[in-house]
Amino acid sequence: MPIDFYSWLAIATYILHWSLIVGLSARIIMRRRPVGVLLAWMALILSIPFLGILIYLVIGESRIGDRYLKRARAIRDDYIQWMQWLKARAAVDWSLINPQAMQLQRQAESLTGLPALQGNHTELLQDYASVFDSLIEDIEHSTSTCHLEFYIWHNSGLADELLQAMLRAAARGVTCRVLLDAVGSKPFLRSDSPRRLKAAGVQVACALPVGLFTTLATRADLRNHRKLAVIDGEIAYTGSQNLVDPRCFKQNAGVGEWIDAMLRIEGPAVEAIGGTFMFDWEIATGDGLEALRGSHDVKHIPERGPVTLQMVPSGPVPRPLAILQMILSMIYAARSELIITTPYFVPDESLLTALMSAAHRGVAVTLIVPAKNDSRLVDYASSAVFDDLLAAGVRIAAFEEGLLHTKSITVDGDLCLFGSVNMDIRSLWLNFEVSLIVYNRDLSARIRALQMDYLDGSYFLDLKQWRQRSLPRRFAENAAHLLAPLL
Repeated sequence: MPIDFYSWLAIATYILHWSLIVGLSARIIMRRRPVGVLLAWMALILSIPFLGILIYLVIGESRIGDRYLKRARAIRDDYIQWMQWLKARAAVDWSLINPQAMQLQRQAESLTGLPALQGNHTELLQDYASVFDSLIEDIEHSTSTCHLEFYIWHNSGLADELLQAMLRAAARGVTCRVLLDAVGSKPFLRSDSPRRLKAAGVQVACALPVGLFTTLATRADLRNHRKLAVIDGEIAYTGSQNLVDPRCFKQNAGVGEWIDAMLRIEGPAVEAIGGTFMFDWEIATGDGLEALRGSHDVKHIPERGPVTLQMVPSGPVPRPLAILQMILSMIYAARSELIITTPYFVPDESLLTALMSAAHRGVAVTLIVPAKNDSRLVDYASSAVFDDLLAAGVRIAAFEEGLLHTKSITVDGDLCLFGSVNMDIRSLWLNFEVSLIVYNRDLSARIRALQMDYLDGSYFLDLKQWRQRSLPRRFAENAAHLLAPLL
């Protein structure tokens, strides 16, 4: 009996499907990914015909794009030379700092090329109003450059007042540049605000644009999650806060206002932050380093205070997993106390093991997370590992006074990591992030005091009560945890 057209089509489709599965499976295996990630992707492409394969092709690999890589290679030598200049000036007196800090500094410098820089004056800004007030005031007094790089700029409230300050700065002849993530700031970029900024002379650029054709060459969910500002090359900001007024942002999410903190910095560390902005701007625009050097204010800054800081940028290139490695080292370096705040907690196996190991050896480990999260999937994936952490002795505090968005780690009260990175696989493996290692007891103590304030607005999970949650809830958590490597 002859085989009809539809039978031939079914056979061909079957053969094509399994050929794609075999070929893609071989590719996944050869990339030597973590076992959990490998198994998650294999399960996806096997369980969802063709769609699973398509999802992998879109977001399964950290493809940054030929244009990005070409521009990165073009400025690599200049970037290395600049880092060597920084190292030549990085004479840090370690006698007043935790002895373990030298090893952490050496590791961070080896991973990123950026040394620790002493002599910085810092101000910890503990709420959104303080951040906006300070940043707007610095923009109003700027004389040469204003550079902003943020994941989200959301129209409304104090964010609109900052926009007005940028317009006034540009009108005074200040060189103003704004670099925003294409996904995080999508509503802003589609609004009238970029046109108003450009009309005033502000340069606005989009980081990692997405679209049908770009998706074919780059991974769509690789995002620039950095939050930093550099004013006149002498003042810098970094931390967790986006350019959003929490009174006007995601009010329907049911999580309350977002809670953030930022550092205002004066001193040599500003040069490292400014250099990172210059690198990101060049990658996004291709303006050319020669044109940028004359208007970027990346310059040598004398010492302004007692704080030693080391910037640790991370991303798919050039040093993936740099921040993850530093976080692991800080956890293993803890001897008495470890306090972590993060809005999104989806750890990989290495991070989960490190936290439980710290608790088992007697370190007082406290994890502070929001009681309500704006991502249900992340909330479930986080909850799936709470049993193991609580059983190991980790204290888990649920913050009730809003969505706690501050990302911080304090170690033994005298070391700190502070910046944009979440304790989830996306931030640690994929996103472009920036964090500061703080080698100063006074500033670390101020950040720890802020963490204690967060604890005052939290309640602690009880292991016995936690284990009484419903079977459907636990099943949903474990299912979300299975997808954690894909989040």
